[in-house]
Amino acid sequence: MKDLDLPEPISAYFDADRHDGHAVARCFTKNGFVLDEGKTHSGAAAIEAWKNEATAKYAYTAKPHTLEVQGDRYIVTSQVSGNFPGSPLDLRYSFVLERGKIASLEMV
Repeated sequence: MKDLDLPEPISAYFDADRHDGHAVARCFTKNGFVLDEGKTHSGAAAIEAWKNEATAKYAYTAKPHTLEVQGDRYIVTSQVSGNFPGSPLDLRYSFVLERGKIASLEMV
């Protein structure tokens, strides 16, 4: 896997993702949100709960391997491996950044 030159907020997100919900929530703006599996999780408490629930449900690792910039969006494709059907798979993370933090994250 090649090393990616990810923007700092995105790099911080993938580092935090290996830890806990609190670490992940700190990567987002005050009004930041995550759209995952058709549900929107807005604000620090909801993002923290989303991450903690995902961690409790699945043991997984995400290894980013591709970065595309499309307008104001940073699309990171990661190989996600874990204890879920279809593992491993490529998952696309669509980030919008704002003032050094993540304003939105959509997972496809």
